[in-house]
Amino acid sequence: MSLPRASREVLGVIKRGVVIPACPLALDAARKLDEKHQVALLRYYVAAGVGAVAIGVHTTQFEIRDPAIALFAPLLTLAAQVIAEMNVARPANPVVRISGICGPTKQATAEAELAASLGYDVGMLSLSALRDATEDDLIAHCKSVSRIIPLMGFYLQPAVGGRILPYSFWRRFVEIENVVAIKVAPFNRYHTLDVVRGVALAGRESEVTLYTGNDDNIIADLLTP
Repeated sequence: MSLPRASREVLGVIKRGVVIPACPLALDAARKLDEKHQVALLRYYVAAGVGAVAIGVHTTQFEIRDPAIALFAPLLTLAAQVIAEMNVARPANPVVRISGICGPTKQATAEAELAASLGYDVGMLSLSALRDATEDDLIAHCKSVSRIIPLMGFYLQPAVGGRILPYSFWRRFVEIENVVAIKVAPFNRYHTLDVVRGVALAGRESEVTLYTGNDDNIIADLLTP
């Protein structure tokens, strides 16, 4: 089965190394999606020169997936439309659209299908919901999502809901052919090096781009060759 691939233009942006903000959620006084201010935020990021925008990925936005709140699909839809409109004027240098994907496999694949249908380029895959899963189960989960949308891995620190993911996991993860990047944010140097080692020893250092989210060590990360 052929996996979906990111376009050459999208890969060019990701490989270049760009700022990828996790877009805040704009709500009105009734805690409903404030479209006017959400659009303004997105336009601000694009005008400021970001290379990509990640939607529905921050820890404060996990609740938008709750059926009682039901903001995930409206937010993804609005953001996709706004960025697509702004990309018309910049076809060779698009702002990459990244959708957060989380939950068990059934939820994650449904979120991936929604994102792909809306034109998102990459899915940033959180494994926080699979804290007790075996490594084999984690890889099977990742492969299920990869059949729908190209992947950006996400190593979230355990202190805020993530889990420790060893070198052996990352070595196998980057063998998935349409993995294009990993956001590395375990806030731990040894865990960060597990990711680097996995990518390097899999021979995919020229294909998988590493992005740092290690706020405690971000300057050193950015200076590392």
